[in-house]
Amino acid sequence: MNKKHVVLSSTLALSLLAGCTQPATDTDSGKAPAGDPAKGGKATVQFWHSLGGKNGEYIDAMIKRFNETHPNIEVVGSFQGSYDETVTKLQQAVAAKTAPDVTMLERAYVELFSDADVLEDLTPHLKKSNLSADLFTPGLMGHSTFNKKLVALPFNRSTPILHINKSILDEKGLAVPTTWDELKKVANALVIKENGEYKRYGMTMPYDTWYPIAMITEAGGKFFSDNNKSIGFYDNGVGVKVFSFLKDLQNTGGLYYPPAKDSGNITNQMFVSGKVGILYGSTGSIGSLASTVQFNYVTAFLPKDKVYANPTGGANVAMLSSSKNKEAAWEFLRWLSTDPKGGLQFVLDSGYLPYTKAMVESKEIKDLWAKEPNRKVAYDQLQYAVDTNKHVAWPEVMNEFFSAMEAILYDSKNIQSTLDTFKKEAERILSK
Repeated sequence: MNKKHVVLSSTLALSLLAGCTQPATDTDSGKAPAGDPAKGGKATVQFWHSLGGKNGEYIDAMIKRFNETHPNIEVVGSFQGSYDETVTKLQQAVAAKTAPDVTMLERAYVELFSDADVLEDLTPHLKKSNLSADLFTPGLMGHSTFNKKLVALPFNRSTPILHINKSILDEKGLAVPTTWDELKKVANALVIKENGEYKRYGMTMPYDTWYPIAMITEAGGKFFSDNNKSIGFYDNGVGVKVFSFLKDLQNTGGLYYPPAKDSGNITNQMFVSGKVGILYGSTGSIGSLASTVQFNYVTAFLPKDKVYANPTGGANVAMLSSSKNKEAAWEFLRWLSTDPKGGLQFVLDSGYLPYTKAMVESKEIKDLWAKEPNRKVAYDQLQYAVDTNKHVAWPEVMNEFFSAMEAILYDSKNIQSTLDTFKKEAERILSK
């Protein structure tokens, strides 16, 4: 792919979708990095992010904590809209040489910008601070290193997980499903249909590639082939198996597949109101669901077919190589990763996954998990994290995958012929 692709291409329409030590010093003197003399002794770090609402408030509070403890640095946080909107603005800013110092990047976009050589290699910065990439949670590092360069660090990260109305399952004498076969049995058993109308569906999931990708991996496939020239779930029949499973459930009411627009809110509301018993959703929804539901709510691993597997989601943070304040920008990233008042507090506030090993071992996280065991399930599932959709052309291929999903799940097109078309389109894109 052309190295300039990231700064010249328009945004693709996607629906992508959540260490505790004293502050480390940047030099042996024990002092914080010096400010820029040209700015009156204070270095300014522009930080672009994609979190609004309550999570945006947590970001603002986090930045305030940093600025209050770093008199020589001022981080200026700027909400840029959704993940996709942030990417659009970042592409434009890189081309115009007005990019921020640090940015949040949805993990699937990291390689696109890394391929354009606009992201800073963070390994030397880690070494200068006597740190290494080993401090981060292993299952969240799949979208951090490209071409042997560490170009992004995990931050607001999540995974898909099962949200379950345990009260409904108990009424039916059903156990939480752990396999696809069990899932089909439970989902169909939960269906209530009266006078030709479904009063309750078995399960649901938002309109997103996340969940089919998880199932592709669970069935022994990969999204991209090993040589990255084609897809890895066609010749082995995995694609047909996954979509046949979903379509069969959809035909019985075992699966309600929502409209694309506002699908996440639609599926969450169906779960909360008891109109569905099982919800495929993000770990980032645990907090809001737990505070809303009126039934026994539990979480569980995504059911396995051949193996347990789940992709990761959410965003990383990266430093732009064009930054004029790299020392100060790194201090901010280091603080996010190692200071209890930084990333740990944000994780506790927001509900995203703890992204360093020290966070996982902290008293605060252990106390939280003891109080809310549903959150620990999300972390435990990381042992099965597998990201098979890593490719610089991923955004464009993903757009075609959405079209294939719509053809099958909305228009009931033939599964095999739809995958035939998708394979050809994917190979056309990958051959560029």
